[in-house]
Amino acid sequence: MTSRMEQWLPLFEILLNSPSPEGEASFWFQEKRQQLVSSDFPAADSPRTTSFLSLLLSPVPTMYGQLASSNSSPLILMQTLPFAVQSRILSILAADYQRFSPHLLRSLAAHILKSDLPSSSDHPAFWVRRAACNLFDVLPPATDLVDAHLEDVQRVKTDEFNSLPHWLEDLAKTSSPLLPWLPVDTRRSVQKAPFVLADNTRNRKLHNSGKLEAEPLIQSDLSGSLPPIHPQARDEAAALKGELLSSDSTVETIRLTHNIQQLCLKYGAGNELTLLGLIEPWELNDEMLSVMLSHISNDITPFSKSWPTYILCSTALPKMLALKNPASRVLLSAIICFCKKYQTAAVEALLFPLMLHKEGINVVQCDVLVKITKECLHPAHVSAFCQRLLCGGKHKRFICLPCQKDRISDEVVWTESLFTLFQNILNQNVQFTPDTADHIVAVVDEMGVKFSKSLKYGNFLLCFVTKCIYAVNTYKKQLRDAAEKTSTLVTRSILSRLNP
Repeated sequence: MTSRMEQWLPLFEILLNSPSPEGEASFWFQEKRQQLVSSDFPAADSPRTTSFLSLLLSPVPTMYGQLASSNSSPLILMQTLPFAVQSRILSILAADYQRFSPHLLRSLAAHILKSDLPSSSDHPAFWVRRAACNLFDVLPPATDLVDAHLEDVQRVKTDEFNSLPHWLEDLAKTSSPLLPWLPVDTRRSVQKAPFVLADNTRNRKLHNSGKLEAEPLIQSDLSGSLPPIHPQARDEAAALKGELLSSDSTVETIRLTHNIQQLCLKYGAGNELTLLGLIEPWELNDEMLSVMLSHISNDITPFSKSWPTYILCSTALPKMLALKNPASRVLLSAIICFCKKYQTAAVEALLFPLMLHKEGINVVQCDVLVKITKECLHPAHVSAFCQRLLCGGKHKRFICLPCQKDRISDEVVWTESLFTLFQNILNQNVQFTPDTADHIVAVVDEMGVKFSKSLKYGNFLLCFVTKCIYAVNTYKKQLRDAAEKTSTLVTRSILSRLNP
């Protein structure tokens, strides 16, 4: 087994030491593939994707197997790695699943989920289990016939499951991958934005080779593309609204929650958000709203994939947008539990709208966002969210009700609390992408005078120059100029880190 692992040592070094292992690992796989394609006689020990999965699935030596006799299934090499490395490997496999055999990926994920990993969210194994679930989600449906066919095709290829779609083959000959670590659905991207790289400039830029139709910033009013709401549905929604607002018992709230689900199933067909807007569940008190959040998400199978997002933006979001005092413990606990289960909904229905609040976030809203990013999202997901928020332009998308639209801006409104939020994100060991760091440098340079006396702004700047080495190496002069505009207790500390 030692000889089999030697060819993968550079990859494991990336997984252990890189601040952005998903991106570097994707580049590493791409480089190895290009070496195989360009070589007429590839070496016998050249790294191949199938051999990597076979290595991970290899049974461990007997002395390790004896230590895991309580496991429901025998230990494999993957399970002997640190939990952080396991979750990173599974994230890479999910992002680049087309490079690998779906049969082996499914076997690996199933083995992880069948093991006796702790299910507590406080244990690092929680993220291993979550990453294995995410890997299952991106794989095509499993059937014996499909797997057998894919395996037959796999045998005749030089490097299994490494071929590119035909529309990318010509581009791949002249340029390297662009942001390979991002979980982009290329089937949608090629239809909406056929980009090409311009190589005639020092800094490579994106040029659109076709017409790009901008996606809406806010999905709040879909009446133009959806069938009209049936009058009877409006009457039933109004009746449910009256019953819901007069409810003061847990049993009654649970019954009405079930009735709301049935109403949305009966008349929904894409109009669920409109129906929830008519019922106005956010008017409930915090205790009853927490009961609704706990029971409305028990079974979402019959609904569309956006149902959890609709729930959050019609229950928690209005409460959070109007939050002036600390959120009640019962409501905050219900929101955190919901966001742990539905992370995409947390991003689309809470993080984006709150951080684009026209008035800017306040201290108590900042506390809620810190808890969500820390307890519900993986650091890699938080990094991707920050990149979309700051660098997504007009193509960052989220969902809200029409009545909330006027309270949300197109751009980020920078306040002291927002700087505090980003400081907390950096302290969670989230690695910013280069374009995110570029944008933040531009912001601190612009806001230096406005927040010259703000200790919160100074603390963020100190944290930023300490944690983001890329920004310090690239923009030392701009950061020094921004620090010199301030006059706080930490100004000297900032300058001492920036001066040679």
